[in-house]
Amino acid sequence: MYIRLLAKQMRHTDLNDARSAGILLCFIVSILLSGCASRPALLESTYQTLPSHVELNDVPFHPQVKYQCGPATLAMVLNHQGVDASVERLIPQVFIPGRDGSVQPEMLATARRYERIAFPIRGTLDSLLTHLAGDDPVVVMQNLSLPAWPMWHYAVAIGYDLPNETLILRSGEIERHMLSFSRFDATWARTERWGFVIAPPGEVPAGISPKRAMDAISAYEALHGANAALPSWKALTQRQPNNAMGFFALSNAYYALNQVDDARETLIQATNIDPELGVAWLNLGLLYLAQERLAKAEQTINKAAQLPGPWQERAASLLKTL
Repeated sequence: MYIRLLAKQMRHTDLNDARSAGILLCFIVSILLSGCASRPALLESTYQTLPSHVELNDVPFHPQVKYQCGPATLAMVLNHQGVDASVERLIPQVFIPGRDGSVQPEMLATARRYERIAFPIRGTLDSLLTHLAGDDPVVVMQNLSLPAWPMWHYAVAIGYDLPNETLILRSGEIERHMLSFSRFDATWARTERWGFVIAPPGEVPAGISPKRAMDAISAYEALHGANAALPSWKALTQRQPNNAMGFFALSNAYYALNQVDDARETLIQATNIDPELGVAWLNLGLLYLAQERLAKAEQTINKAAQLPGPWQERAASLLKTL
């Protein structure tokens, strides 16, 4: 049997309850708490490589009324990419009655239903600013109150002013909300600095970690199939040419589409990048075996049998039959 590994989607705790319980009250609380906020440290490379000012003015604005900050923020980033998605249509897909808000998995899943891939970003202010500099608005989740009395809120980061250390947000009923880095980071940290960007199939934003990228594309493939996800797997290997698991995942997509020669060549690339990737050696051996290239099959399956992991027993069993 051809071995297929699917990246696991993130699991979330009660943090996933995102709600905007009274926009005005939330902002009052955040102002009261701002005195405790400390200045977040940015990398020197951030100051050296990023533009000093960025603002994505073409991101549309949808005011967020009570309990609708999730659908409104999602509509903003989807509309920014030309997707016809209204707040009204998104509410039943994202808003969960009884929780008075939108949970994180539903936000990501709804983006996938609109044929966009949602990529959770690295939880650092440097990463957030880098995505904005790359013309990607970022959906961010904040807790505008204390951890013991959370007020979950989604907003869309659309720009920044680096010299003045200010972030620009589409937030609540304010189209251009200016917030200091320190005040924003204090509220963002209470959600473990959760945020995401979206991209059409075939695009992988720069700065997404290998695991987060693979999780996001795997989830999209589970919904839309290997053919729909294939361009994204290709884009991932181009974006991250040293990601052996990315090539492994691309080989899985090729195999699912009966493109066996492409699957084989991609597995060879994976093993060249990471000679310790036993599951890639095993799959490569299985492909050689199916093509009756017995010498090649024995050679590659033997490599898998020598590497520790869940594939080792299967490889050893196959060697006995050979």
